[in-house]
Amino acid sequence: MNESNVTWIRGTKGPTPQLTDPSSSQTIPILVTGGAGFIGSNFVHGWLGPNLSGSRGALVNLDKLTYAGNAGNLIALAGRPDYTFVHGDIGDAALVAHLLEQHRPHALLHFAAESHVDRSIAGPDAFLRTNIEGTFALLQAVRAYLDGADSATRERFRFIHVSTDEVYGSLGPDDAAFHEDTPYAPNSPYAASKAASDHLVRAWTHTFGVPAIITNCSNNYGPYQFPEKLLPLMIANALAGKPLPVYGDGQQIRDWLFVADHCRALEAVLDGGRVGETYNIGGGNQRSNLEVVHAVCGLLDELVPGSPHRPHRALVRFVEDRPGHDRRYAIDASKIERELGWRALESFETGLRKTVEWYLANPAWIADVTSGAYRQWIDQNYGTRGGTTSAALAKAHA
Repeated sequence: MNESNVTWIRGTKGPTPQLTDPSSSQTIPILVTGGAGFIGSNFVHGWLGPNLSGSRGALVNLDKLTYAGNAGNLIALAGRPDYTFVHGDIGDAALVAHLLEQHRPHALLHFAAESHVDRSIAGPDAFLRTNIEGTFALLQAVRAYLDGADSATRERFRFIHVSTDEVYGSLGPDDAAFHEDTPYAPNSPYAASKAASDHLVRAWTHTFGVPAIITNCSNNYGPYQFPEKLLPLMIANALAGKPLPVYGDGQQIRDWLFVADHCRALEAVLDGGRVGETYNIGGGNQRSNLEVVHAVCGLLDELVPGSPHRPHRALVRFVEDRPGHDRRYAIDASKIERELGWRALESFETGLRKTVEWYLANPAWIADVTSGAYRQWIDQNYGTRGGTTSAALAKAHA
């Protein structure tokens, strides 16, 4: 392990408390990878709660802090004795082994991933390294850790692998929703890398006995989402009076899942899910991309009545579609509903309102993450699809 690449941030009261009762998961931490990203940081906040009285137990967060990982997402946890942050790479086998031995967690929830389809098309290498090789490294580390653990630790431990519905491919307009037995048919480098990681998890469970559970979720939205994704990109651009780039005809359909509902589902899987099983997690909210953009615009018209860019819908610009763009996703979540009693609490309308209100209340967060590197990526990705580069935007709004 290269100690120079590891930053430890602990609460002001010292390191994570020592375990007092090995039979109680409340006193044993969980290890989270990618907990500074979008879904991961929402999970961390939900797990730890607003204060110690609402915490489910100690949590160790391992994150490399790549472009989409933001330590600022978790600034409110500074000083918490039940939270430990580790700056490091899931591919660093020695580091992961060290964390497992030092903290002896009762579960590992694996969020860390490269997740943006457009970036996977522009540069797939990072997706293979993180999503496939990184998952392999984690599985090997957990396997070694459990091989040397006592029977109680092996019995209690769970490896929760957070994946995507994109591994199933694309649905036709009248096709039934994806279920857990839907054959894999990934169509993008991102989806292929996640499918490969799912297969590794399944194989390590079947062959080596790693007690893993796979979850495949639909499109998440909510606070802390990096603004390369549809919803935060539309909100940020609309507030700035910039064009709202919509791929193709905008009729690509996704099943939208509010991130807090997803995090509750993951807790349910951790608490009661069966080892070796897959659970699909969806919001039951199928909407086309264009419907989503129009809904965002309507909320901004309502919530920002003084905006000089109203009606924000007038900013919509159709741009060249991405290569191999899947037409429709939909999730059948009946298994997790039936077995674990989970259901999404937010409708698309209530979740979207909460999301837009959060971004309006946190302009400094948007300004912080939309750095020069972010603007360069937007220019690279959209500049050849319809003239939405920074220079083109300046000309359009001169």
